[in-house]
This record gives sequence, structure tokens and C-alpha cells, in this order.
Amino acid sequence: MADEKEQELQIKFPDELIGGVYANNMIVAHTKEEFIMDFIMAAPPAGTVAARVILNPAHVKRIIHALQDNVKKYEDHFGQIEDSSIGNKNMQFAH
Repeated sequence: MADEKEQELQIKFPDELIGGVYANNMIVAHTKEEFIMDFIMAAPPAGTVAARVILNPAHVKRIIHALQDNVKKYEDHFGQIEDSSIGNKNMQFAH
């Protein structure tokens, strides 16, 4: 077996992505081979897809674990996040 050495990965951050995008909703779909996540900026009367991310199932599991770990750290530092909207598929807007 070849001697495998850990290599440092150099990541380029394109200038146009530095500001990020804001999303207040997400739609998830999947096939056997991939998960498709559309991040939505919803504001009455419509919404716009801000970003689409396509991932393989194993990477989705790693992301879930990373998010769970970070939510725990956040709540340990700042207090519990109110999750009253969990399970609400339809966002409600005040008029």
C-alpha cells in the first residue's frame, strides 16, 4: 500500500461569494444518489432561490452532525434557540 500523507487543501473563496446570501426557508429533495437543497429568500408576495446545493448522502450526514454540534455550542453559549416553527411547511407573513 502506498504511504498516504495528509495534504492541506487550499480553498479559494471567490470575491462574489464573500458576502454570502440570506435565506429564510429551504426546500429539500433527494434521489438515491444526491440531496438537493434550495435555499429560498421568501418575502411577500413571492420568493427567490438564493442558492442551490447538491450533495451526496454521506456528506449530508456529516453536515447534519456538524450542525448539531454547532447548535449545541451556540446554545451552551447563548441559550436555547426557540424552535416554534419546526415542522411548519408554510411560512406565514403578517400583512
